[in-house]
Amino acid sequence: MSNTKQSTFMAWFTRMPLIKRWALMHSVKTENVAEHSYQVAVIAHLLAIISNQYYGSCYSPEMAASIALFHDISETKLQDLNARTKYQTMEFAKQFKKLEHLAERECLNTLPQDLKSHYRNLIVQREVNPVYKTLVKAADTLAAYMKAKDELNNNNREFTHVVQTFEEKIRKMALVVPAVNYFMEHFAECCDCTIDELSGIDAENTNDDGDFDEEDDLSGDD
Repeated sequence: MSNTKQSTFMAWFTRMPLIKRWALMHSVKTENVAEHSYQVAVIAHLLAIISNQYYGSCYSPEMAASIALFHDISETKLQDLNARTKYQTMEFAKQFKKLEHLAERECLNTLPQDLKSHYRNLIVQREVNPVYKTLVKAADTLAAYMKAKDELNNNNREFTHVVQTFEEKIRKMALVVPAVNYFMEHFAECCDCTIDELSGIDAENTNDDGDFDEEDDLSGDD
């Protein structure tokens, strides 16, 4: 074993699957912060590309995804707090934001000094580029909406008002991030497909005859 002092940085992420989301609600399928962060990263990456392709933006999809992966890191220490609780009063929300900031700084400070500058504007939310922060917030909302819809599709009435609330948020957010509309029109409805429906839709949309071409990887390696 090396005598080098070890950083606890990675422990902030390995513990994220322990943090349950929607803790005050009955869920048919439990969701943790690690799962949510991954979905937000995928959606943020997609929104960035859609924005660049169709709405004249110049996002870095990789930056959007990276920011999304880190956006809830404070919850490793503070857990996922219900929004109604978090924003019940402006004073409480302000104080909780301070706690989130302290947790983000604590996470950043676990890194070796030479690495901190590479992560500061990913981890510390006050230092995230505001343009990307808005995009990631849109992705965060869409991911939560998809989860709520999935619960509703599994006959969990607990999420009825959650879906309604998010639908209104999405309508407003689309005015700021037009790519949200494109996402809803082209991707949202198929998020809850069954595996059989998924295969059928993919088969309908494929442009080839199913044969391998010369560049297909047949090695069997992951």
